[in-house]
Amino acid sequence: MRKLIPTLILLMAVTSCARREQDATIKQRVERVENGLMEFKSPAGMVQPDSVQRATPRKLEERMSYYAVPGMSVAVVSSYKLEWAKAYGTMNVKTGAPVTTETIFEAASTSKFVTAVMALGFVERGLVDLDADVNRYLKSWKVPENKFTVSEKVTLRRLLTHRAGLPTTNFSHEENTRYPTLVDVLKGEPPALNKPAATEFVPGTKWQYSNVGYDVIQLLLENVSGKPFQQIAEEMVFGPLGMTNSSFAYPLDAEKKEREAMPHDDHGVLREPLMHSTALAHAGLTTTPTDLALFTNEIMLSYQGKSDKVISQRTARLLFLREYDLDQSMFGLPVSEGLGVFVMGRRKDLLFSHPGSNLPGLNCWLIGWPERGTAAVVMTNGAKGEVLAMEIIAAINLEYNR
Repeated sequence: MRKLIPTLILLMAVTSCARREQDATIKQRVERVENGLMEFKSPAGMVQPDSVQRATPRKLEERMSYYAVPGMSVAVVSSYKLEWAKAYGTMNVKTGAPVTTETIFEAASTSKFVTAVMALGFVERGLVDLDADVNRYLKSWKVPENKFTVSEKVTLRRLLTHRAGLPTTNFSHEENTRYPTLVDVLKGEPPALNKPAATEFVPGTKWQYSNVGYDVIQLLLENVSGKPFQQIAEEMVFGPLGMTNSSFAYPLDAEKKEREAMPHDDHGVLREPLMHSTALAHAGLTTTPTDLALFTNEIMLSYQGKSDKVISQRTARLLFLREYDLDQSMFGLPVSEGLGVFVMGRRKDLLFSHPGSNLPGLNCWLIGWPERGTAAVVMTNGAKGEVLAMEIIAAINLEYNR
């Protein structure tokens, strides 16, 4: 025993030294990211910054002020592990409460990535056919038949890829009356004030970004399972991955509400949240960058065949297949639509991403490189935060992938 004690002390000292060195290395990487933002010119700069952007890096604190973004939070995955998470600024300029890594933000349209994975989980379990008419599964409402659906039908694949022929529409509702149900929204009937989920062109013939298309997916999953959308998410995703700060239920409960980031307009002025409380699948997720990073990493591990807590390797690879090539002018480089995420690059440079922006001022950017094991999530509470997030992701990409 006496001989063992010095050995244990030496082992603990070596381990402690290695941990300090690792912590120092991560600290240096964080500082290089914070001081290496690439000034925004186009979304292409996230992955392909030009020589001018590289030669004139910007500081994070300065760019937050420039874009009038009061607060933000970042999480970074490296080598298929969460490497660091850090928060900046305030979550509410009126109270001055600081953003922490436990602060909850609206994921906005990045919610579609989670919805897509849930839907593909139903496909994997044989509950839904990816290419069948969704009216086969819908019970409480059905996609209206019209001249555009005579020969081609609305399918889950087409809903996931924004090729179902459904409209682009924002969501509002009549005041001083009951809150619209999900079916009210899909019908486009009062008290909902949005276009109905009815086809505007032949499904499968072109791409048109559709929020309400993802709300059709919400009803489909609820009708097939007989469970509320939040419960499905908890059982399939949040519970298995320990995403304790994530929810599709809104408004938040009292404990989470204390940690909710408030939106601010493009001048940094405090506003009230406007997130929909019943149509959830298109933009209803509230979460933290850490939780979203855990989810993103899990899907990358599934892609590599190293985990199947949520979906299998086969399904994860299906998620990132190029279903439709988008107009290159949209992003400034070739981008394709996968089954719920945008996809670009090939081999080690293959990446998937999904941005999100909820009025009046909450934003999210998620990006992952499944062959490299790198990912980043940036969430902000300022209307111009989406652009700031792209500058941060450009710095993360240069630090971790080059």
